[in-house]
Amino acid sequence: MSTLFYTSPLRHSHPEALTVSQQAGKYIRQDGSSASSIPIPFRSKSESAEQWSTYENLLYSCLRTGDDKAAHLCLEKLGGRFGTNNERVLGLRGLYQEAMAEDKSNLLQVLHEYDETLAEDPTITPVRKRRIALLRSLAKESDAINALIELLEASPTDIESWAELCELYVSQGLYQQAEFCLEEILLSTPNAWNIQARLGEVLYTSAPATQDQLGTLAESVRRFCRSIELCNGYVRGCYGLKLASDRLVEVLRDNARADSQPSNSSRNHELAVPSVEVLQKLSESATSVLAEVAGKASLDGSRSPEVAFVEDLLRVSTMNRQR
Repeated sequence: MSTLFYTSPLRHSHPEALTVSQQAGKYIRQDGSSASSIPIPFRSKSESAEQWSTYENLLYSCLRTGDDKAAHLCLEKLGGRFGTNNERVLGLRGLYQEAMAEDKSNLLQVLHEYDETLAEDPTITPVRKRRIALLRSLAKESDAINALIELLEASPTDIESWAELCELYVSQGLYQQAEFCLEEILLSTPNAWNIQARLGEVLYTSAPATQDQLGTLAESVRRFCRSIELCNGYVRGCYGLKLASDRLVEVLRDNARADSQPSNSSRNHELAVPSVEVLQKLSESATSVLAEVAGKASLDGSRSPEVAFVEDLLRVSTMNRQR
């Protein structure tokens, strides 16, 4: 069987998801397991937790590619094995119903069913998360934020929920709250280079509206540097580092031309703002990595959206230097 069956569907490209869903019917027919409520450890050796994880992955892939019939079969298999009241099955069934909804009224009906389920048992986390996702899709951001805050009060180490709340705050322009969410994630996963880079992006975006633009940009530069330190050659980190470094150089030079004295401390009043020379070296280092990425993509003949952004940034940077 293809290894795609055993990898997270979140990592699948569209062609890979289609390949998996096309094999769903064959897998279901060949699988001889029958619905049973007997716990896995006491059943025959032919059944494993991996088998049911495969059904869940198939469900996601089938919903993604529009194979509603196969998705329903996977859901029935899971419901028959673990029971229709199983928390995870309830969440998957809600996902299936959302996918089958034809209009907003159907989605509101699904939301109502979530509310009824949670009224009976508010501790069902998969249903709570599906409800939050549905609130977002219905453009009810304030309700989704409140629901996430309630969820995090009960489960303060839920990294996924902190990340979701961060993106909601960013969408509303509440950057300080978004920073707090990312810092909470880093308390649990301090070496998560993608979160370090995301924090750098939030700081970079919020800098113009802050009272300490220099300090905020300097902290953004440090976060991008940390993400690259944790993952050498991390493209997102290098992209952000070049943007933040170049912008901070502009602000420092503008202050110098205005004969104003730049603050010698960052937003936390502990670390000095990097000098123009240091920032230029950081920008050159990031540019070198990005140019290498763009060059390899050109040779391979592949141009992903990520590479396209890199090429655009390098093009703009070259034009600015020529002026």
